[in-house]
Amino acid sequence: MDSTQHLLERLEQLHRIGAALSRERDIHHLLESILEAAKRLLGADGGTLYRVTEDGEALRFAIVRTDSLGLRLGGVSEESPQFPDLPLRLPSGALNDSLVAVHAAVHDRTINIADAYCQQHFDFSGTRAFDARTGYRSQSFLTVPMKNHENELIGVLQLINAIDPATGQVRAFTAQDQRLAESLASQAAIALSNRQLITQLETLFESFVQLINLAIDEKSPYTGGHCQRVPALTMLLAEAAHATTEGPLAEFAMSERDRYELKMAGLLHDCGKITTPVHVVDKATKLQTLYDRIGLVDTRFEVLKRDARIDMLRRQLALRPVADAHAEAQLQATLGRQLQALDEERDFLRHCNHGVEAMPEADQQRVRAIGQGRRWRNPDGVTTALLTAEELQNLTIRSGTLTQAERDVINHHIVSTINMLESLPWPRHLRNVPEYAGGHHERMDGRGYPRGLTREQMSWQARMLGVADIFEALTAADRPYKQGMKLSQALAIMRRMADGGHIDPDLFAVFLRQQVYLRYAERFLDPGQIDAVDVQRLLRADMPLD
Repeated sequence: MDSTQHLLERLEQLHRIGAALSRERDIHHLLESILEAAKRLLGADGGTLYRVTEDGEALRFAIVRTDSLGLRLGGVSEESPQFPDLPLRLPSGALNDSLVAVHAAVHDRTINIADAYCQQHFDFSGTRAFDARTGYRSQSFLTVPMKNHENELIGVLQLINAIDPATGQVRAFTAQDQRLAESLASQAAIALSNRQLITQLETLFESFVQLINLAIDEKSPYTGGHCQRVPALTMLLAEAAHATTEGPLAEFAMSERDRYELKMAGLLHDCGKITTPVHVVDKATKLQTLYDRIGLVDTRFEVLKRDARIDMLRRQLALRPVADAHAEAQLQATLGRQLQALDEERDFLRHCNHGVEAMPEADQQRVRAIGQGRRWRNPDGVTTALLTAEELQNLTIRSGTLTQAERDVINHHIVSTINMLESLPWPRHLRNVPEYAGGHHERMDGRGYPRGLTREQMSWQARMLGVADIFEALTAADRPYKQGMKLSQALAIMRRMADGGHIDPDLFAVFLRQQVYLRYAERFLDPGQIDAVDVQRLLRADMPLD
């Protein structure tokens, strides 16, 4: 009865081990759990878990444990096993049958040895050398091959020195031990194969995400850096929020799955830009399309200057044959003033071609006066205004370099992002990716786009992406139309955005208090952008900002 009860207890333990292994996500923890579970189940003092090498030609020491020696190598231990791989075949091509672990692997059979020192069929010279160095006595061995659902070898489980619980002495592994070890090895192989398959799928998915970002990067080097920096900043802010113990974010917490989900959302937050025309994304000047059309305007000024010279020469000829030095001097002076005025107007338009934060109304009016007041003869011989209506519209853009139509094109990338992400069959642990990624252009006051969501309708994660997206854009030095701001300037703007209902004020407070901005800056910004920041001043609601 005691024997039956003991067997039932071991079977129940085996069942619990199998369930625990199926839940483990980390491959290193899983490998360690397999070996430790086998040692506990069979009462072994030590053991080794081998994995098949990537080329399938050898067994590699993955985990090594010996309790009585305090030996812990591999798994979550910082020290990895430094033993040489065990080749499955000899240089001659013959099977390496002299090594017990290899024999078990290539012949797919369990090998149960009562005393390695009395064994004649296998080479235990390495074991004897280990014993000689450590004073250990390796005696009983139980070696079990591990195969996956496709009957492919994925590893070998080897247990050493079964301990008699009654006497504490080393004993041989029993037939019951062997059956339990084989059952555990089978369950472990399934768990390991599943974990490897999931890891491969996750790696494939992440590689696909990186491929999308690479495609955006190839289209525009400016957005490529953005696609990498925003996820990094988002995770810094998320970790800061996770560590917060007071205030509205005190209850915010993330598991490893939550972190992975947010990371994927960060990487995919601008995937819709793959549909955005490059000439809009990279529009460095107001007149840029596929090229900067300011050159066309320059040509027209040269035509006007040529015409002014021709007109002056005609007037000079009209003075012939009577010479009038005073009149000719006046003509030259008039031409000089005309050419100077044309050069000044051309330089002014070139200046206006570059985007600024706010173009003065007086400058806009002067552009219109030049564009409509100046006339030139085009290649068709038609006298027309110096600037077309479309050129006037572009050169009088008040902020930045984009017209409203172009901003709409840029803004549409978030609609494309949402459509792309919502069309995918996300697994349960990634189901929030579309919501997180699709909300980074919404505002807390409901005046954002594309859905006009309010703060209460958005997750913390979506709001984090919004904060990260804006800070990265303000400080980025690789944009074609602006220089990267210093920290103090960018944070002052963000404080006004928090006050104005654009970004979440509680997240911005965490961003400041835990110096997320500084940790990001040290990794990604030019040292010249890192200046002193008065955090307490930025946190004071009653402190006006310049």
